[in-house]
Amino acid sequence: MSIDIGVSTTNNKLIQIQDEVRDFFGWDIESDTESAMQLLSTVELYPIEAWTRSQRLVTLANLRRRLVLRDTKIAVLGAAVEESEVRSLLDTTDLIVAADGAVGVLSSLPESISERAWSRLVCIVSDADGGEGTTAAVKRSIPVILHAHGDNFDSWKEILTLAANIQTPPRLVLTHQTPKKIEGMYNPGGFTDGDRSICFLVALGVPIANISLLGTRTDIVGKWSGVTNPAEKLIKLQWMAKILQILGVKY
Repeated sequence: MSIDIGVSTTNNKLIQIQDEVRDFFGWDIESDTESAMQLLSTVELYPIEAWTRSQRLVTLANLRRRLVLRDTKIAVLGAAVEESEVRSLLDTTDLIVAADGAVGVLSSLPESISERAWSRLVCIVSDADGGEGTTAAVKRSIPVILHAHGDNFDSWKEILTLAANIQTPPRLVLTHQTPKKIEGMYNPGGFTDGDRSICFLVALGVPIANISLLGTRTDIVGKWSGVTNPAEKLIKLQWMAKILQILGVKY
């Protein structure tokens, strides 16, 4: 089986902007590459069938089948998402993709509707620093689009350790942020978990018109953001705004 995430002119711009981000913050590409290679090798050393390279391809194919081939409307939950937005969402047939810790909003809902919301969740897009929300999704065996970057070695190792020790480990798709091709991983473009969620969906083949954004803010640090430096996070959100502009997504 050969499944890949398509590359278009837009995708190329979304990958090129990663170099601009590295230059702006003074980060080196070697750290991003090392994290990606270590994540790949660590996952493939685990004796978990669902994490093998062939099964990760199956996971990607299943996501495409559910999100693309059925012409589905998808709501992407961002870090500033409010409970009221999710309540309204449940009156539609939209499926849910969550940007890392934003998934925590589902557990904050009243029990009577929380499970309905969780049942709509297709996957989370995560660099593994989303805290309790991400942990809850992993424990529920929700597929994780797990990302490697230069300073999240410890975070992804912790998530993998947790995931490997539950009865049904969540399925994985691995992503990175380097311009080189890495077999067994993908670079859909983007920078933060929020904009990378949309980049991933677009690269998978989801039309922009089928994607809505809930809780995507570039002027405040959302309540569901992971542990972060607020001042630096606001700067990162401006980069997210540039990426959303390239994608042509309204928020």
